[in-house]
Amino acid sequence: MKQIRILLADDHTVMRRGLRLLLESQPEFSVVAEASDGRQAVQQAEATLPDVAVMDIAMPNLSGIEAAQRIATAQPNTAIVILSMHSDEGYVLRALKVGAKGYLLKDSAEGDLIEAIKAVHQGKTFFSPEISKMLVEDYVREIRTRGAEDTYDLLTSREREILQLLAERKSNKEIALALNISVYTIETHRRNLHEKLNLHSLAELILYAVRKGIIS
Repeated sequence: MKQIRILLADDHTVMRRGLRLLLESQPEFSVVAEASDGRQAVQQAEATLPDVAVMDIAMPNLSGIEAAQRIATAQPNTAIVILSMHSDEGYVLRALKVGAKGYLLKDSAEGDLIEAIKAVHQGKTFFSPEISKMLVEDYVREIRTRGAEDTYDLLTSREREILQLLAERKSNKEIALALNISVYTIETHRRNLHEKLNLHSLAELILYAVRKGIIS
């Protein structure tokens, strides 16, 4: 069985050691590198080409967000999971915008991190239950406060299908193959989704899908 190769980046030594013990207790995981700051994380990612990078946000020399962006750009095959104490939606959105596929709180259950690593390695997204719950509650509160209509009702069945696949970070080409339609048609549906939902990026689309319970 091929192991999932993991990079751990956190400026707290005790935290890294605990994470390493947890992850290496799983036979399918192998921690191939550690980093104590963002700049070192970028260097280690370049040197070891891990399958998954588990990263804190608040790190010295280079923030986890900036480091994640550099890793995602240079090593697009490395899936990034943010493990942070920050639960604000703004942090989640920034992480997604730079290419992270998972976002967990540091007080999440140990099993959540294990599941997150497996999920992002398979090309899926993963959020800790607390983050998903917060996003859903914020969305419901916004709808009630504004008395706004649920924009999801404006979508066609095909648009809803494509929304889910996009939120799962499938490419236009992958979606076209799965649905047996052209890439041009996918691009048209994608533009319609952004217009109907008033969303301007893939990160916002993913957050919308989490709020609606389309992905978890």
